[in-house]
Amino acid sequence: MCRAAAALLAGACLLWVPGAASAAEQRGPVGWAATGPGTTGGAGGTTWTVRTRAELKEALANGGAPTTRKVIRVVGDVNGHEADDGSLLGEQDYAPGYDLAKYMSCFGEDGTTWSDTRHAYCKQQRQLRQTGSNKEKAQIQLTVPSNTTLVGVGDDARLLGVFLTVNTGTNIVVRNLHLEAPVDHFTSWSPDDGTHGNWNARFDAMTVITGKNIWVDHCTFTDGRFPDRDAPLGFHGEHVQRHDGLLDIEDGSDFVTVSDSRFDDHDKAILIGSGDGRGDRDRGHLKVTFVRNLFTDIVQRGPRVRFGQVHVVNNVYRGRAEDTLYALGVGVESAIFSERNVFSYPQGEPSLAVAAYGGERFHDTGSWFNGRPARLNAVAGGLGLTDDVGWHPAEVYAYRPLMSRAGVEHYVLTHAGAGRPHA
Repeated sequence: MCRAAAALLAGACLLWVPGAASAAEQRGPVGWAATGPGTTGGAGGTTWTVRTRAELKEALANGGAPTTRKVIRVVGDVNGHEADDGSLLGEQDYAPGYDLAKYMSCFGEDGTTWSDTRHAYCKQQRQLRQTGSNKEKAQIQLTVPSNTTLVGVGDDARLLGVFLTVNTGTNIVVRNLHLEAPVDHFTSWSPDDGTHGNWNARFDAMTVITGKNIWVDHCTFTDGRFPDRDAPLGFHGEHVQRHDGLLDIEDGSDFVTVSDSRFDDHDKAILIGSGDGRGDRDRGHLKVTFVRNLFTDIVQRGPRVRFGQVHVVNNVYRGRAEDTLYALGVGVESAIFSERNVFSYPQGEPSLAVAAYGGERFHDTGSWFNGRPARLNAVAGGLGLTDDVGWHPAEVYAYRPLMSRAGVEHYVLTHAGAGRPHA
């Protein structure tokens, strides 16, 4: 029985319930990451303890054997912009002379058309933006290799401005870390993106590319100290978008579980799938489970899915209705199985819970919206979606969801996120 919520849940627990961190590692994840060979990370391998970016980079290399099992313990703050001498790099270190206002002026007042000759400095600003972006990426990107556990020590371990990536890695655990999304100093304006143009930032807090058997557990993803509402004003009186996603999973990645984590105060939170036209890479893959996570003040993509078979179970979504576009995005060829999630958007309508983006299938069982049954299958039907998604999680892996709204809220609000107590 789940000790912390026994009275509320009457024994209705997921089969895997986290205890102490070591016990959780021994039990492993629930969901897609438990299938196939399972996901154990670097358990039993060499242990590293790191406090700086340089030390983290060295630990990931693991003495020239990066894919050999290893456990990397992060203590305190690790800043992606930290140079080898300990100083913190900024925009002018990556591209001396770059100026956002000058860059914007080269599109004209309405932001519709770039011209190298609009001002004498435009060609230089274009080149500075490109080279600065590449230098920033080279500095802040840290790639997690196969057979790695990356775990925060205590309740204050943070990756600040790190672009954490998995690139073809397998068997990886990321646990108990605060991940503050990087600020893209060189975000680009695309006049033809959308109705009035859009900013396109380059870096996520974490990206999984062609990764398999990945478990993200008890982490907190956020814009942290640099929310976009504090960014400079751009075109049309709107703030410049300096962040991309919090967690993106793409390019044929598979067997991923995201559990007991928080996603806070962000626009485009989680994207699954590389693009509508990337079925050659993603079709038949992108199997992901989201279980017992907390989404607070997320504008959209909690997650948005293309192609994948995605199980979204016992998550809590909270925010202001006027600031929310949608929670679950049904993209091309996706098959989302939603189950007993709690949506709380005061004065909002259940249509905030699901949106169609080229997909055809969506199923929900037993979710709640503002304290009442959400009836999301009816909402999805109004969008032209069928509730036959072609699969059921119980046919793939063993699990038992938390059954009551009060039980889901109690568990998630108590336990989700880095540094939070385990059940």
